Amino acid sequence: METSKKTIIVFSGDFDKVMAAFIIANGAAAMDDEVTMFFTFWGLNALRKDTHVRTSGKTLLQKMFGAMMPRGPKKLGLSNLNFAGVGPKLMMRVMRQQNVMPLDELIATAREQGVKFIACTMSMDVMGLRKEELLDGIEYAGVASYLGDADEANVNLFI
Repeated sequence: METSKKTIIVFSGDFDKVMAAFIIANGAAAMDDEVTMFFTFWGLNALRKDTHVRTSGKTLLQKMFGAMMPRGPKKLGLSNLNFAGVGPKLMMRVMRQQNVMPLDELIATAREQGVKFIACTMSMDVMGLRKEELLDGIEYAGVASYLGDADEANVNLFI
């Protein structure tokens, strides 16, 4: 059986949308598809480390972006019904009750299954994010790298 390729652009940093992206990625990887996830702009927040990482050489605006953006998947807000930050906690509670894998486990499972994570370097530059602020073991590239994968894929999603 020939494997097929799937690509997912993760543009949104909303908890529910990032969840959907990782559920789809894990499903495709479980079917032995090659999966590339390209994280750009707000989607990069899903790849941020939970803790503050000291970096140098940032402009004031880049420092402000870093301070205001959520650090990691546990800090992402919902796209709707965020309820001043309580929404994701309520959603996670319901997910636990329904035996839905939490986002951090979905991310770990995707990595174990060989899903390729690419952080968009142009978006990182704009938002002032440095490699040391993101998860270890991911790739860094520009849009041309993603487009190369997308050209070979039979499914390309934008979330």
